[in-house]
Amino acid sequence: MAKGMLGKKLGMTRIFSDEGYVVPVTVIVTEPNVVVQRKTAEKDGYDALQLGIEKRKRHRVNSPMTGHFGAAGVDPVRWLREVRCEADDPAKPGDEIRVESVFKEGQTVKITGTTKGKGFAGGIKRHGFHGGKATHGSKVHRAPQSTGATDPARVFAGVRKPGHMGAGRFTLGSAKVVKIDVDRNLLLVKGPVPGANGGLLIITAS
Repeated sequence: MAKGMLGKKLGMTRIFSDEGYVVPVTVIVTEPNVVVQRKTAEKDGYDALQLGIEKRKRHRVNSPMTGHFGAAGVDPVRWLREVRCEADDPAKPGDEIRVESVFKEGQTVKITGTTKGKGFAGGIKRHGFHGGKATHGSKVHRAPQSTGATDPARVFAGVRKPGHMGAGRFTLGSAKVVKIDVDRNLLLVKGPVPGANGGLLIITAS
């Protein structure tokens, strides 16, 4: 059995537990994942399934990928990612994997996505610097001050400076599955998950 699935973030809402407590949840739509390729330890060095979601029009797919999908006998899809599986997993190209066959309510999962891009950000927003003085003639408020030693006449690698923020891969280590809606292919996990609404997520068992 596959150890994960692909999904898309719909947004956040809240539900009520049986005890009457409010639980903030993120809604993830996990349409049936189609198996496009099977990786084996004998041929590839590891066991995994290449899964795909969100069908695409054939004329929007280039020739190499058209052949790749054709060899598997599946329709072209937009997103392709790999998830690990057991060596004795019977899944083969063309099979569909549904959410209820991989996850169960109360389970802890890892969720990987791409964080929201913030563009160019200063040191205060990007690294949490407290900033300079606001009074007594200070002319440096939000700008970084010293950027390193003067003797080497260069800035050492790894110095925290203003720059591009966000738009990076991030994995949430433990998220609890609160509810599974089998009819609508929805997975509800407690709390926020990385990425913007509509972004691709990889959900795997912790």
